[in-house]
Amino acid sequence: MNNRLTIFVILLPVLLYFKADAQSAADTAHQKGVEAVKLEDAGKFDDALKLLTEAVKLDPANIDYPYEMTYCYYSQKQYQKVVNVLEKLKDHSQSFDRLYELLGNSYDMLGKSDKAITTYQDGLRKFPNSGVLYLEMGVIPLFKKDYSAALSYFEKGIEVQPDFPSNYYWAAKLYCGSDDKVWGMLYGEFFINLERNSGRTAEISKLLYDTYKSSIIYAGPGKISVAFNKNTVISLVGKDKMMMPYSMVYEPCMSIAVLPETVIDLNSLDRIRLNFLNFYDQKFNKDYPNALFSYQDELVKSGNFEAYNHWLLSEGDKDAFNTWRIAAGDKWDKFLKWFTDNPIKLDENNKLNQSQHKDMPLK
Repeated sequence: MNNRLTIFVILLPVLLYFKADAQSAADTAHQKGVEAVKLEDAGKFDDALKLLTEAVKLDPANIDYPYEMTYCYYSQKQYQKVVNVLEKLKDHSQSFDRLYELLGNSYDMLGKSDKAITTYQDGLRKFPNSGVLYLEMGVIPLFKKDYSAALSYFEKGIEVQPDFPSNYYWAAKLYCGSDDKVWGMLYGEFFINLERNSGRTAEISKLLYDTYKSSIIYAGPGKISVAFNKNTVISLVGKDKMMMPYSMVYEPCMSIAVLPETVIDLNSLDRIRLNFLNFYDQKFNKDYPNALFSYQDELVKSGNFEAYNHWLLSEGDKDAFNTWRIAAGDKWDKFLKWFTDNPIKLDENNKLNQSQHKDMPLK
């Protein structure tokens, strides 16, 4: 046996020992990290910090543990501690967008709003597809009541990260409170699908129901007013091309959909939404595809659209929803199973935002 092979054979058990020992340390650190997060969720931040400190010692190369420590500090309002740790980690090869978010938020809580904005901007340069950083950028003008600027950030966040719910939440609230409620209805429904069981879900459910009620008015037999948008301006682009806002597709479909009805309630809205979808699919889907309506098509094919519509708008009339659910029998359980197994899937190739349909060619 030559000397190089002899040395290798002698060292192999030693190397395997150290490799196994290192793996064991990382595994132990991971277990401590998981337990620490559970403690954080329970509000036991001091106990979580003890475990995270141990995890850092076991696996010092992993930045997840010091990041979780800063989450504890932030929750305890120790914002300067957060800054001290994250400033050292932000340029780490394993850094991520949430790290920049927490760092920026900490600067903001310390009264350094300019530094917070710079931090979010630095994060976006590093993570240009971060929905959460666009969210934070939008919140700044939102609380200054500069709604146009806020919407520009929220919608950019929707565009670059379509599966992140919070930008839809704020965009829906702002649009439903404006003269352009069409996009509020669309973004609101996306949000409810992405964040299904929270206080915000209930809030947007009621918002959608109330917006339907205020935007569809029955003044008498044959007198129906549908007004989700006041922007009906058609623009001339070039010699032979005209452009129109998406509301001029949405509102005609809605006007046709409401014709058989005489009141707006939970049950009639189910029928209206089905009529709307059928008319849209026949007349507009080819030229103006819509990721939300494609998902609704799946619900129709599965036989679950009625239950979905009642769930979606349930907070608008809880009593009517409960009455329907009792009468629906196994329809509700069937829907819940299908809905759990078939969530909406939004990504770069399947998404919807206003930039896709802001100005559309007049067909």
